[in-house]
Amino acid sequence: MKKETQLIAAGRSKKYTQGVVNPVLQRASTVVFDSVAEFKEAAKNRGNRALFYGRRGTNTHFALQEAIAELEGGAGCALYPSGAAAIANTLLSFVKAGDHILMMDTAYEPTRDFCNKVLSGLGVSTTYYDPMIGAGISELIQENTRVLFMESPGSITMEVQDVPALVKVAKEHGLITMLDNTYGNGLQFRPLDHGVDISIQAATKYIVGHSDVMMGVSVANERYWPTLREQSYLLGQCCSADDAYMALRGLRTMAVRLAQHEQAALTVANWLSTHPLVDHVRHPALPSCPGHEHFKRDFHGSNGLFSVVMKEGNQAALDALVEALHHFKMGFSWGGYESLITTGLTMAPLRSVTGWAHGPIIRLHIGLENVDDLIDDLSQGLDVYAKVCAQA
Repeated sequence: MKKETQLIAAGRSKKYTQGVVNPVLQRASTVVFDSVAEFKEAAKNRGNRALFYGRRGTNTHFALQEAIAELEGGAGCALYPSGAAAIANTLLSFVKAGDHILMMDTAYEPTRDFCNKVLSGLGVSTTYYDPMIGAGISELIQENTRVLFMESPGSITMEVQDVPALVKVAKEHGLITMLDNTYGNGLQFRPLDHGVDISIQAATKYIVGHSDVMMGVSVANERYWPTLREQSYLLGQCCSADDAYMALRGLRTMAVRLAQHEQAALTVANWLSTHPLVDHVRHPALPSCPGHEHFKRDFHGSNGLFSVVMKEGNQAALDALVEALHHFKMGFSWGGYESLITTGLTMAPLRSVTGWAHGPIIRLHIGLENVDDLIDDLSQGLDVYAKVCAQA
C-alpha cells in the first residue's frame, strides 16, 4: 500500500467506524460492564485497545493510535496532550535517578528546559552534543548513559543528523534511542526503519494541520512499547476524544497538504537564497543546509519549514520586518495551513556546545497561500528590513 493510501485507510476498521466513513467520536470516562466475567476480560486486555477506563482510551483514541503506529511502523502509539508532554513523558518512562542522557545541542527549547530544570532535579544528568557528531558520539557515552535523544532536522537551525551512524553506536552500547520526528512526520521520515527505538511527534503540527489542537504522540518498537504504554498511563497521560477525532481528520489530508507545503517552501527558499540580504538558507533539501547529504539519503521529502540566516541585522530591523508583513503572521508553532515567521538575533543562548557564529536567523513556515503572494510579501518586508539596517 502506498503511503498516501495508507493515510486514508489506517485506523478505519469497521469496529471503529461502525459502518460510516470516519471513526465515531466516543467520549467516556467510565466504561460499564454487564458481568464480572466481562469486567475481568476487559481488565486483562486493558493495554491492548480494549474499553476499560476513559484514561486508557475509547475507540476514537484506539483508531488514532492504530493509524499513527502504522504510519510510523511501530508496535504501539501513546497519546499526550502536547508535543512537549510526549517528549517529557517518553523520557520519564525510561530514566531514573543516576542515569545520564545524550541530547543534541539543537534541541527544541522546551526539551532543553525539561532536561535542565526537571530531569536534573530528579538526579538525571544531560550531556549536549554537536548534532553533526555522527559516530563520534561514542566518546560521550558514559557507564550510566541510558538514552540517546535525536531531533532531525534540529530546531530552528535545521541540522540534519546522521541517524544511522548514531543508532549504530547507541546499539553497540545498549542505549535506548529516541527521535523527535515532528519534521519527518512519518511520511517523509520513519525513524524506526533506521533502527530508532521510539519516534516522537508534536501531532499539533502536520498531523492535525489546522492550528486548532494540541497533541503529542510517541511510537515505540516491540521491545519498548509495553514500558512506554504502562509508564505513560501511570503518569496520567491522555487526550480528549474530540482532539483524537480532529487528529484523525487531519491525518487523511496530510499527504496532500505536505506536497503543497513542500513545493511552495522550495520556491520561496530558492528565491531567498539569491536575495542580497541573505547569507544562506537552511532548508534541508538545499545544499546550504548542514547535513543535506543525510537528508538526501534518508528522507522522502521536505515540508514547509526552513530558516534563513541574514548577512547582517539588528533587533529593530527584525521587528520592522515582522510588522511589515501581511501574510506571514508572528506566532509559535508551525505545520498549519497559515504562513508564520519567528526571528532571533542569535542562537547562542540556546546552544551550549556548538555556539552560533552567524548573523540573525529567521524561521519561516510556508503555508497554503499562493506562493507569489508570499514572495511579494517577503520582498516588501525585506525592503523595510534593509532600510532599518541602513539607519543603524
